[in-house]
Amino acid sequence: MATRNMGRMQGSGGRLRWVLLALAVIALAAIAWMWPSLRAYSQTGAAYSARVVCSCRYIGGRELGDCEKDLEPGMEVVSLSEAADAKRIDATVPLMAAESAEYREGYGCVLMTPKQRENIR
Repeated sequence: MATRNMGRMQGSGGRLRWVLLALAVIALAAIAWMWPSLRAYSQTGAAYSARVVCSCRYIGGRELGDCEKDLEPGMEVVSLSEAADAKRIDATVPLMAAESAEYREGYGCVLMTPKQRENIR
């Protein structure tokens, strides 16, 4: 009788593994399907953050930490860094996107092209 109960417990554990495996496959398929949208949103968020913070920092004259308050809710995932000598703000979304905006006299803060960003690294 004890053996019969053990068999039932092992059987339900096997089903649990299959359910977890199926959920993992579904989650991976959903991420793969949504990846282009996630990447586009990340690119847009990084560009927006770089441009807004660059303007705040180099036109408004505020500190970088204070400028982060100007970003919309949900932008906490964007990491910001400053290259003060080049008057440039770099914004990244980990594993997804990177954008840079630099202050140019007479033009204000402008986003850099991928080729321009590549040349500075």
